[in-house]
Amino acid sequence: MSLAFDASSVFSQAIEDHLAVIDSLPDQQSVLQGIAEEMTRAILAGKKILWCGNGGSGADSQHLAAELMGRLRRDRCVLASIALTTDTSILTAVGNDYGYERIFQRQVKALCTKGDVLVGLSTSGASKNVCAALQTARQIGAFTVAFTGQGGGEIAAIAHVALRIPSKDTARIPEGHIFCGHMIRDGWNDRSAPGRRTWRKELSAN
Repeated sequence: MSLAFDASSVFSQAIEDHLAVIDSLPDQQSVLQGIAEEMTRAILAGKKILWCGNGGSGADSQHLAAELMGRLRRDRCVLASIALTTDTSILTAVGNDYGYERIFQRQVKALCTKGDVLVGLSTSGASKNVCAALQTARQIGAFTVAFTGQGGGEIAAIAHVALRIPSKDTARIPEGHIFCGHMIRDGWNDRSAPGRRTWRKELSAN
């Protein structure tokens, strides 16, 4: 049995589809700016940013939370950011006792406060546990964000604002999510550049 495949065709199509997603992102600039402004408001008010998702979207939640907690190009003060996907004891206990649909919702009830931001990631927009988390966060008074695909799905209807990556491909959608998350992060890094008022000064002033 041959494992050979047409690499040229596969790679070319994947690159073409990826570039189509990237080329579409300028249309999302106002959405991204709104999300960044809400996250900025939360951080400066001493609040935090929470993230949740399943599978690859769960990994992306951890990736983007780490981008804020850590640093990339230059040092800056730490930004409060938590992925709700990392504690296996909580995830398995809640999943066993309450059901998988409540693994994020239960953590939102415990950790989320009014003024926080919760970002729910779902390529399909139909993840029941992400929907439940967003609904509960809204009830608490948090600002809710959906990172999803072209159709939006249920999470887009629940969240205050939705970033819809214009693709139906479950590989290309999260690539758009990470790229947009990096742009938001770059905005914060730029804000702390030399000659500008630093995050540390702004945070200490509140």
